[in-house]
Amino acid sequence: MLNIKSLLSGAILSSALLTASVYAQEEAGVAAKFNFQVKPDAKLQSLLPQEIIQKGYVIAGTNPNTPPTTFFLEDNKTLSGRDVDIMNAIGQRLGLKVIWKDTGGFDNIIPGLKTGRFDAVLSNIRPSQKRFAQIDFVSYFDSSRQAVISRKDKNVPPFTRLTALCGETVGAGVGTAQIEFLNEASKTCISENKPAINVAVFPSRPDGVVAVLSGRTSFYYGPWEGLAYQAAQLKNLAITGEISVQEPPMSIGLPKGSPIEKAVQAALNSLIQDGTYQKILDHWFIGYGAVKEAKLNEDVFAKQS
Repeated sequence: MLNIKSLLSGAILSSALLTASVYAQEEAGVAAKFNFQVKPDAKLQSLLPQEIIQKGYVIAGTNPNTPPTTFFLEDNKTLSGRDVDIMNAIGQRLGLKVIWKDTGGFDNIIPGLKTGRFDAVLSNIRPSQKRFAQIDFVSYFDSSRQAVISRKDKNVPPFTRLTALCGETVGAGVGTAQIEFLNEASKTCISENKPAINVAVFPSRPDGVVAVLSGRTSFYYGPWEGLAYQAAQLKNLAITGEISVQEPPMSIGLPKGSPIEKAVQAALNSLIQDGTYQKILDHWFIGYGAVKEAKLNEDVFAKQS
């Protein structure tokens, strides 16, 4: 005769093991600081697939070496920054936990999305048609304002065009749009019978900043917000170039045809509408880059109003 007590004990144990397994999976991510708390919206949550609602979390990736957008705090294990705050707020609005993963480098972002390692990635991703063939986008930050840094003691005269760097060695991050902009400017230099720009590619922005400070390269080119942050922290670093470019806004990267992308877009737009989004940007002193609307896929490439 079956022992009912034993059966119940076994069922409870199995349930406990299953729960422990789920929690173990949830705890496998990187710790992240929450600077903002927002209320969930059941109507927006209903845009999610039922399996995502039941699972209760999404996995977000980031390349944490670009303060103030995404970086580790002084403990070197807790994530913080604009991108972390934005995605955490989106998760809260959708009633989901966000589990963060370190991408291990910018070049790992698209492969990680394509293989399902990440549900979303926020890491200064510039949309391009080439990337759009591989991943989807939800826009969230106007990245038209960019900068070039140099050592302050070099006394470089300020400039607003990359063609001011003809004949110079200029650093940029691997896989970034800045390499393309520098190469285009270099072609202009050559067409004007000036020496080409020598583009030095670095694995990360911190590597490029160190190269400038050490004198190994004269300049480094990147997004304004990150380089302005670095210049404020390091006394011998100065922004000498203020560059304005026309490009689609920075975007959240998602797997092609992601089942969560419309919910993510709607949640972000709700944060824009209630002012939470602006508060997040202002908290990081980059409110100038606010977009009026989060757009999806083809609409990201439309001319910004």
